[in-house]
Amino acid sequence: MKNYFLPFITLILTYCLAGCYYDSEEALLGKPGEVTPCDTTVTNFSAQVKPILLSNCYSCHSNAHAAGSGSGIRLQDYPDVKFFADNGKLVGTIQHTSGYYAMPLNGGQLTPCEINTIKLWIKRGTLNN
Repeated sequence: MKNYFLPFITLILTYCLAGCYYDSEEALLGKPGEVTPCDTTVTNFSAQVKPILLSNCYSCHSNAHAAGSGSGIRLQDYPDVKFFADNGKLVGTIQHTSGYYAMPLNGGQLTPCEINTIKLWIKRGTLNN
């Protein structure tokens, strides 16, 4: 019985140790200051645009907060976002264009990739996909 037990334990330990592999922070996130590519081959609302709005706009412009801190402007649901995208106000505010309120308020401008993603989504027809 001892002859079968040792290889079995060795196999289990090897499997467990191989499962403990992890990438370094640099491998996962890139080197500090390194520019990551901006993939805009697909720009759909649910996968690309909504996450940008969620991380940058919802603190003031979600349905729950819009009345108090977002001047009544809601950007949580597709019809609301489409309205501001179609009338040009969404791009004007995120690009900090003269004549528009620069958004996010008291924050830095969105990344060029995020702005480009939203602009391309609008250019491609503001589809609800």
